[in-house]
Amino acid sequence: MDDEKPVLEQMTDAMSSAAEATKEAAKTAVKKVRKAAKRVAKKVTPNKKAAKKSKTAKKAGKKSSAKKSAKKSAKKAVKKTAKKKKKAKKSKR
Repeated sequence: MDDEKPVLEQMTDAMSSAAEATKEAAKTAVKKVRKAAKRVAKKVTPNKKAAKKSKTAKKAGKKSSAKKSAKKSAKKAVKKTAKKKKKAKKSKR
């Protein structure tokens, strides 16, 4: 750690960089899920049997839930860092 910067400032910098990293990881996960969903959508055509449609619908549902969870985790990470910054400000006083 730097001796020139106060410890609190170093910690806030570390927390904000961690938040950015988790946000980027969530974004890449969402992109991968979208690509996979597009591939499935291309493979499935409306002329297929109803049984196959239901199977693909289940798969698509699973992928959308993964997409939602990735978004939620990104939002939670941002909220946690905001709370930690507030606590850091309060302890600074």
